[in-house]
Amino acid sequence: MITHLNGRLIEKNPTNLIVECGGVGYFVKISLNTFSAIGSAESVKVLTQQIIREDAHLLFGFATSEERDVFNLLLSVSGIGPNTAILMLSSMTPNEIANAIQTEDVRSIQAIKGIGAKTAQRVIIDLKDKMLKVEWNDATNIFVGNNTNRFDALTALISLGFDKKSAEKAIEKIATGDETVEELIKGALKIL
Repeated sequence: MITHLNGRLIEKNPTNLIVECGGVGYFVKISLNTFSAIGSAESVKVLTQQIIREDAHLLFGFATSEERDVFNLLLSVSGIGPNTAILMLSSMTPNEIANAIQTEDVRSIQAIKGIGAKTAQRVIIDLKDKMLKVEWNDATNIFVGNNTNRFDALTALISLGFDKKSAEKAIEKIATGDETVEELIKGALKIL
């Protein structure tokens, strides 16, 4: 499986890239978010997701791991294929999709071309619990920046059966920024 390409940018279009790696040019489908993030550098690194079908081997490219994670989560929803997932990521950022799912905003998801009411509801039902891990850059989230210790602690508390909002509040009360994951979990358990 091809997980990333690191090479020379040969061609860049709003829907695709051609990246040359070791003398081989790879055609990579991208979202508009990735198109904007790639810039015009001659050398690029693109995270990829390979989709193999009977009639084609396709590469989809992403500027960030969050975008690739959302893409893969969207693929897990019945009725959403890779082209629809890329279209969704072109219409909304990964954080906007995550927020729309968390707040059950059917209207925002349904506003994307090709997404009907039933599909939008299915996306929300199937992904609401799974979207926790892609909220890293949300301005209202306590996990802004690279503080993965808080994220890991919250994930652990949720997997133990605690409510997300209660766990977030408990972590926020004890967090100063220097704690390890274990210290955050132990401190939060005392509060919860």
